Amino acid sequence: MLFSKAPACGWLVVGLGNPGQNYARTRHNVGFRTVDALAEKLGVKIDRARFCGLTAQASTGGEKLLLLKPQTFMNNSGLSVMDAARFYKLPPERVLVLFDDISLPVGRLRIRADGSAGGHNGIKSIIGGLNSQSFPRVKIGVGAKPHPDYDLADWVLSNFTGPEDKLITEAAARAADAALEIIARGVPAAANDYNGAGPQ
Repeated sequence: MLFSKAPACGWLVVGLGNPGQNYARTRHNVGFRTVDALAEKLGVKIDRARFCGLTAQASTGGEKLLLLKPQTFMNNSGLSVMDAARFYKLPPERVLVLFDDISLPVGRLRIRADGSAGGHNGIKSIIGGLNSQSFPRVKIGVGAKPHPDYDLADWVLSNFTGPEDKLITEAAARAADAALEIIARGVPAAANDYNGAGPQ
């Protein structure tokens, strides 16, 4: 009797966001837009339902990747990430997460090898799911709240303005390139090339 073996996977690349067209152009969905840009560069489409998310298998430079868009809603992203990482037996260091950051100007990038959630509920959920903060990440700036009293949830679930949306489309393409460099050359090299990249 033949048993099917799980295909090898060297990296899990996760874009964070909320499912549904209502959220597609919001600040909180920049991770989805970035992993979609990465999928386009790699010639695949993220449309296979697995691990409580939508997935695509891809490869680059001899590395096999699983691209993942959790469909659990942002606050439970860790459930989807944990399932996929366990299935492929990947350590946290091989789980690359792409997500929005309100502390950065719109379109600016920041790459980190690890770190705390920094108030981001999606990252908090992933830290809980992996039981580790030691996963690399590409943060894409979506801009700070317009004033301190502005509700944070309302802000991250708001749509970009027209000019901002153009900057984010460009930033998603840069962040996808940064993700490929992390996989090919490591976090320090990618951080050196991409940290601070974006509109000045």
